[in-house]
Amino acid sequence: MSTGTRHRVAAWWVPLLVLLAAGAIAGASVEGLRWLHYLCKPAATVLILLRATAAAPGAYRRWVRVGLLFSLVGDICLMLPVDAFVAGLAAFLLAHLAYILAFARGVRARALALTAPVLVAYAMANLAALRPHLPVALQGPVIAYTAVLTAMAALALARGWRPPEDGTQARRAALGAVLFVASDSLLAWDRFAGPLPGATAGVLATYYAAQWLIATSVSRRRAARR
Repeated sequence: MSTGTRHRVAAWWVPLLVLLAAGAIAGASVEGLRWLHYLCKPAATVLILLRATAAAPGAYRRWVRVGLLFSLVGDICLMLPVDAFVAGLAAFLLAHLAYILAFARGVRARALALTAPVLVAYAMANLAALRPHLPVALQGPVIAYTAVLTAMAALALARGWRPPEDGTQARRAALGAVLFVASDSLLAWDRFAGPLPGATAGVLATYYAAQWLIATSVSRRRAARR
């Protein structure tokens, strides 16, 4: 795809995503607009999924799409007016497993040896601080989810050290993974130790940015060769 075509595509993809994300945030924050949250939250994820689907077929795109599909299920579970937190956690765990299968392709062991300890140290410190606030029944599921999220982020960061010809796409995925960790960390602290001021906006903004970056890490030019 030429630079001009990419700019034309972004001219409507990005504003539409921002509009839907803003609707999801407003619907969750303003009393009486919950219906807007129910409408815009999954719609934004569907838009991101369509962006990934628009790329040429390949193994990387396939697993990113699977991750986005499970993320859509997780979105719906977490926004329902019933307690479906464990179901949502399980859906996102499966999403990260799919992302792991995508990001593991082409990762260098030396790069992973540098990124993994940093992510593991952060996850352990975060869990240790959060654990007193976690219900006993949720400690196991949250630890399992954190382990998978950490592995996903470590692989994405290590993959960001790939050769220059794939550098832009890999760095997009790496930044997306870091934002996913930030979003989930903020969500956990707001849910179990909060409420935190402005948490809803922060969680959703970083979440949609993370998913968009991961979706757009599927290269239209190179996807068929993966």
